[in-house]
Amino acid sequence: MAKTEMICACVEPELKHAAEAVFSILGLSPTEAITMFYRQVSLQKELPFDVRIPNAATLEVIRQAWEKKRTWWNTPAWTI
Repeated sequence: MAKTEMICACVEPELKHAAEAVFSILGLSPTEAITMFYRQVSLQKELPFDVRIPNAATLEVIRQAWEKKRTWWNTPAWTI
Protein backbone atom coordinates (compact mmCIF):
# COMPACT_ATOMS: atom_id res chain seq x y z
CA MET A 1 0.00 0.00 0.00
CA ALA A 2 1.27 3.47 -0.85
CA LYS A 3 2.27 5.70 2.03
CA THR A 4 0.21 8.83 1.46
CA GLU A 5 -0.75 9.97 4.98
CA MET A 6 1.46 12.37 6.90
CA ILE A 7 1.88 12.68 10.68
CA CYS A 8 3.12 15.93 12.23
CA ALA A 9 4.09 16.03 15.90
CA CYS A 10 6.03 18.50 18.01
CA VAL A 11 8.47 17.07 20.55
CA GLU A 12 11.32 18.49 22.59
CA PRO A 13 14.56 18.63 20.56
CA GLU A 14 16.45 16.58 23.16
CA LEU A 15 13.83 13.82 23.01
CA LYS A 16 13.91 13.79 19.22
CA HIS A 17 17.70 13.51 19.08
CA ALA A 18 17.87 10.85 21.80
CA ALA A 19 15.19 8.70 20.14
CA GLU A 20 16.72 9.10 16.68
CA ALA A 21 20.10 8.00 18.06
CA VAL A 22 18.46 4.76 19.23
CA PHE A 23 16.67 4.35 15.88
CA SER A 24 20.01 4.75 14.12
CA ILE A 25 21.63 2.05 16.24
CA LEU A 26 18.69 -0.22 15.39
CA GLY A 27 18.99 0.63 11.70
CA LEU A 28 15.59 2.35 11.61
CA SER A 29 14.52 5.66 10.20
CA PRO A 30 12.11 7.76 12.29
CA THR A 31 9.40 6.92 9.73
CA GLU A 32 10.04 3.19 10.14
CA ALA A 33 9.96 3.47 13.94
CA ILE A 34 6.67 5.41 13.90
CA THR A 35 5.21 2.91 11.43
CA MET A 36 6.21 0.06 13.76
CA PHE A 37 4.52 1.84 16.68
CA TYR A 38 1.32 2.38 14.67
CA ARG A 39 1.39 -1.22 13.42
CA GLN A 40 1.65 -2.57 16.99
CA VAL A 41 -1.18 -0.33 18.22
CA SER A 42 -3.31 -1.48 15.28
CA LEU A 43 -2.54 -5.18 15.83
CA GLN A 44 -2.79 -5.22 19.64
CA LYS A 45 -5.65 -2.69 19.93
CA GLU A 46 -3.71 -1.04 22.76
CA LEU A 47 -0.47 0.80 23.39
CA PRO A 48 2.54 -1.53 23.13
CA PHE A 49 3.65 -0.59 26.65
CA ASP A 50 1.98 -0.16 30.05
CA VAL A 51 0.33 3.15 30.86
CA ARG A 52 -0.98 3.47 34.38
CA ILE A 53 -2.91 6.04 36.34
CA PRO A 54 -0.64 7.16 39.19
CA ASN A 55 -1.67 6.56 42.79
CA ALA A 56 -2.17 9.40 45.31
CA ALA A 57 1.46 9.36 46.52
CA THR A 58 2.80 9.56 42.97
CA LEU A 59 0.35 12.36 42.11
CA GLU A 60 1.60 14.34 45.11
CA VAL A 61 5.23 13.95 44.00
CA ILE A 62 4.27 15.05 40.48
CA ARG A 63 2.39 18.06 41.90
CA GLN A 64 5.41 19.03 44.02
CA ALA A 65 7.73 18.71 41.03
CA TRP A 66 5.48 20.91 38.89
CA GLU A 67 5.25 23.45 41.72
CA LYS A 68 9.04 23.52 42.06
CA LYS A 69 9.40 23.94 38.28
CA ARG A 70 6.72 26.67 38.24
CA THR A 71 8.44 28.52 41.06
CA TRP A 72 11.86 28.06 39.48
CA TRP A 73 10.87 29.26 36.01
CA ASN A 74 8.11 31.58 37.23
CA THR A 75 5.56 30.08 34.86
CA PRO A 76 1.89 29.27 35.48
CA ALA A 77 1.34 26.12 37.53
CA TRP A 78 -0.13 23.05 35.88
CA THR A 79 -3.03 21.54 37.70
CA ILE A 80 -3.08 17.86 38.22
